[in-house]
Amino acid sequence: MIGGERVGGILAAGGSGLRAGVAKQWATLGGETVLRRAARALAASGVVDEIVVVVPAGEESRAAADLQGLPVPLRAVAGGAARADSVRAGLEALGEVAVVVVHDAARPFATAELARAVAEAAAARGAALAALPATDTVKRGEGDRVVETLDRRVLWLAQTPQAFRAPLLRRAFAEAGSAATGATDECQLVEALGAEVALVPGEPGNFKITGPDDLARARALLEPAVAMGVGYDVHAFAPGRKLVLGGVAFEGDGLLGHSDADICAHALCDAVLGAAGLGDIGRHFPDTDPRWKGVSSLLLLREVAGKVRALGWTVGNCDVTLAARRPKIAPRADEMRARLAEALGVSPAQVNVKATTGEGLGFVGRGEGIAAHAVALLVKR
Repeated sequence: MIGGERVGGILAAGGSGLRAGVAKQWATLGGETVLRRAARALAASGVVDEIVVVVPAGEESRAAADLQGLPVPLRAVAGGAARADSVRAGLEALGEVAVVVVHDAARPFATAELARAVAEAAAARGAALAALPATDTVKRGEGDRVVETLDRRVLWLAQTPQAFRAPLLRRAFAEAGSAATGATDECQLVEALGAEVALVPGEPGNFKITGPDDLARARALLEPAVAMGVGYDVHAFAPGRKLVLGGVAFEGDGLLGHSDADICAHALCDAVLGAAGLGDIGRHFPDTDPRWKGVSSLLLLREVAGKVRALGWTVGNCDVTLAARRPKIAPRADEMRARLAEALGVSPAQVNVKATTGEGLGFVGRGEGIAAHAVALLVKR
């Protein structure tokens, strides 16, 4: 509330994401969707009493589930083909409010303080928007030629949130009618009435996610440039099975397992998956799935490397330690490094393999099985 008057929020998230290549409202930034980050700014403003989230038809339940736990009442409704249609739908779904704050889900870095400042300015003056003064020289062009240099001292770059006295915004939509779909923001509709719109200093970090580069920039701000994961695996010896370690066949009894039981590759899979936050090898290649029965674990490692590359990671380096009384690892360690590196899509110089005998202690020392420890460092591409 502001001065005892209720404030409603509309979060516009009805786009299909064609320019970004994905439905950007559902993209994840630092473990949180773009939609939730944007909604959280409104909810934390201290003045917004309820929020209506406008999403593509059929996505209402998904949005409601994603936004659970926010500290204000919230509901999701279906939007329309154009931005104005979606905001109009949100306005109709709001309860009795005196002030309406409209925010784009595609601006997930707006702060709660900015939302509050815009809402308070609108309560006092009728309408307000966050905006930044233009700092670059601005040209007006026709085709591929410049026809005019504009005076940047009077130019502002509009952002959201934007806020309005509710009756004013309703009248702006009513008078615009079907022509409202041509407006690029709600302030343009209010300006057409001749009403004043107050300028509230925006935030440089409050950029809009429009294309893939914007999404990459957003992720770079929230997600680490490097990530480390740890893997550990244990397998017992099983007479009659082939012994494969690091993709290399050894003499002697093999290891018990659903695949070829290459414990070296398994530990490395877990390390890489862990660094990327993708769970563990059992989640992706369960031993109940016949597809993985007897398969080479290098294939699993190759699949894992593909999964992390799809998220923008590459393997920086990895280190594997085998705890094994037998066989002797050192003479073939370089061969193992080459096989593992090939599966990961990196240079052998980025993979290290070493071993210890267990000093006669525990199941390793008794020669009952092999343990493997792995560490992997991922780097953002």
